[in-house]
Order: sequence, then C-alpha cells, then structure tokens
Amino acid sequence: MKKNISLSILSGKGGTGKTTLAVNLALALDNVQLVDADVEEPNDYLFISPQIETKRKESVLRLIPEVNTEKCTACRKCVDFCQYNALALMLNNLLVFEEVCHSCGGCKLVCPENAISEKEKELGKIYHDRLEKIDFWQGELNTGEEKAVPIIRKLKTKINKNKKVIIDSPPGTTCPTIEAIIESDFTVIVTEPSVFGLHDLKMVVEMLNNLNQPFAVIINRAEKDSDYLIEDYCQQNGINILFKIPFSRKIAELYSVGKAFVTEIDGWRQKFKDLYNLILEEALKNERNNNN
Repeated sequence: MKKNISLSILSGKGGTGKTTLAVNLALALDNVQLVDADVEEPNDYLFISPQIETKRKESVLRLIPEVNTEKCTACRKCVDFCQYNALALMLNNLLVFEEVCHSCGGCKLVCPENAISEKEKELGKIYHDRLEKIDFWQGELNTGEEKAVPIIRKLKTKINKNKKVIIDSPPGTTCPTIEAIIESDFTVIVTEPSVFGLHDLKMVVEMLNNLNQPFAVIINRAEKDSDYLIEDYCQQNGINILFKIPFSRKIAELYSVGKAFVTEIDGWRQKFKDLYNLILEEALKNERNNNN
C-alpha cells in the first residue's frame, strides 16, 4: 500500500473547520507538505509560524493588453473578439478593463495595426518555508485582484509527490476550489452538524460527483444531539464518515490563540495518524475500483 497521497481538504463554506483539520493532520504526520491554496484568505501559517516573509517568495504574474493610441484606428476588431468585455471603445479611445481580462492574448492577435502589446501585472505571491516536519507553501492574492486560479495553479507546480501532500482548498464550489482539488488523489469534506452545514455539504457532494472525484466526510464540532443531520444524509447517499472532531471549549480556546490542539491535548496525534491511514485505505479502495 502506498504511503503518500495528495489529499485535498474542502468545505462548503468558510469557518467549517478546513484549517483545523489541515493543520492538525499535518502536525501529526512526518514527511508532510502543507499547501495553503485558500489564497484569498490563507491562515494555516497562524498555527505553524513559518518565516515566510524572510524566506522564498515568488510573484505570480499575468499578461494584460496595453494599447498604443497612435497606432489604434478604433476598428473594433479586438472589442468584438473579447468574450469577457475587457475592451470597450469610448469616443474612438480603446479602454482596457484589467479586472475582467482573462489574459488570453486574442486581442493582440486580431489587431490589424499591431496596436496592442502585453504587459505584466502581479496577481499575487506564493511563499515557502521548510519547517522541522512540514514543507509549507502558501498562496496570497493581492488586494483588489479577482483571479485566484493562476496562483493556485502556480502553487500546484510545487507539489512533491514523495511527501504526504495536504492541500487546504478554498471553500465552496467555485473555479478556485475546482482548480485546487482537481488532480488530488482523494478529497475530505469537512462539515458541521447544522442545517447550514448540511446545505453546503450537499453542494460540494454534487460538485465532486460531477468531477468523479473520490471523497469522504469528516464532522467538525460534532455533538450527539445534532450529528444525525449529517449522518442520515451520508447514509442515504452511501457516503463514508471517517472521523469526528467534537465540539470542545478547549479546542476552541486553543484555536483562538493560534495553537493546534494536536500538540496541546494528549492522544490526538495518534488519532490523526490513524485518520491518515484510514484515508489511505479509502484512496486505495477507490483506485482498485477504477482499475476493475
């Protein structure tokens, strides 16, 4: 049985417990690569204290059109070509809306006057630090930018398949989420036993089924009186619940001061090691089923 897989951790909404699971699982294991791909609001670093600002940092750039007004004849070919309405003519002046540009380069190609060139613009950065047990990578989208996918794509080029890869994915069912999980060996959905948690769980399950992505569920803030909300749905749909993290004041207090409870409460390190082995078994079972 293989010992290392690429594992994505996902939730239907923010605040459900993705970071809790990702960080505690990473700290419980050896030979781990933790990738914080929630680039709009990365927060794994709060619990492991990497020195990312003084370590390796890379800019993530994209190309956007730049117009030479002396060459432009206002022919509209570039405007008509752009399917994202990133270009517009105003009194024969060509305007570029950088926020909605998808950097396809098509406007430059169709311009008959060679009036459009391209310039680089920074979307965000990726950071890296190598801790004692964790190879940590983080992406961060610049304020005011909207396109998280190129940063996540850049982060994924750093994945080391020789390590136990844990990807803390963006919440929800958007394009950044899909980019983060699409090539993972297995996905764990973190949910909570509430009506809102069940609603968002259903959306994520539908997405993963459409992507033919193998997955299982973990319940965070679990309580006997309300777990049935998730348990009944999972039983009806043949979804495995692998683990429960209980509703705990102690865990919440540790979280509020940036401490991972796996390092503070006895017994949890082994529980997370056992959980990883269980996830490995699920991933291997899915691989066998696909090969048959």
